[in-house]
Amino acid sequence: MGFFRTATNITGWGSLGSVLGYVAWTRHSKINDLPPTDYLFNTTIFSRFNPYNNPAMADVCTRKVKLEKIRPELLEQEGKLVEAFSAGVWSGWGFAYQRRFLEKKYRGPGTASHLWEQKDFQSSNYKTGTMIADHFEVVAKSENSIIIRCGDSPRIRSIRESDGLFELTAEVKQEEGVVEFGMKSAFYNGIAQPDKDGTPLEPPVQGFTKWLHQHYDRVLMETAIGNCMV
Repeated sequence: MGFFRTATNITGWGSLGSVLGYVAWTRHSKINDLPPTDYLFNTTIFSRFNPYNNPAMADVCTRKVKLEKIRPELLEQEGKLVEAFSAGVWSGWGFAYQRRFLEKKYRGPGTASHLWEQKDFQSSNYKTGTMIADHFEVVAKSENSIIIRCGDSPRIRSIRESDGLFELTAEVKQEEGVVEFGMKSAFYNGIAQPDKDGTPLEPPVQGFTKWLHQHYDRVLMETAIGNCMV
C-alpha cells in the first residue's frame, strides 16, 4: 500500500498519464467491491493478520477469456493455470516499475531468497512461503487460487499497520466456455483499534489512491492473462 501512497510523486504526472492511456485497452476487466460475505474475510488467514477485524478497502478485478484462447497445456494439469496467471502478474510489464522500485530499496543479502528476476517469476510454482520482491508472500495455495500477503515486507512476521491480502484466481467455467480470472484485494490496518468513544475506523485506502489502485489492477490483469493465452 505504501507504493500507492507515493505513486504520483515517484512516477510524475507524465508516467501516470501513460498508464491512464491504457483505459480502453483494459475495458474488459471489471472492478467491483468485494462483498463482506466473501469467503476471503472468513479465512483463518484474514483473522490472523487482522485480529481486530478492522475495515478493509476490498475489491475484485475480473476478466473472462474464451477457453480456445487459453494455452492447452495449462488446462491439462490442475493448478498450472493459476500458476501461469501468477507468473504473468509478476513477470509482466505491469509490475515492472514497482519491481524496480522495490529492488532499488530492498534487494540485498537479506532478501536473496525472494523472487526478483523475470526468469524466476516464470519458473516458480508459487508454493506457500514464496516471497516476492520483499513486498509479497504466498500464504495459501489451492488448485485455482493463490493468496498473497502484501502491504509491507514479509520479513515482518507480526501484525502490521500496512497490511493486506491479494488473491489470484483462475476458474474454468465449462458451461460458459471461458476461464474467469480474478484479482481480489483487501487492504487494512492490522494494529489499529477503535477509539474508546466507539468512533469506527476508516479503510486505509480511499479516494484517489483507491482509484489509482483499481487502474493498476486492470493493467496487471491484462498483462497477466497474456501469459496464459496462445
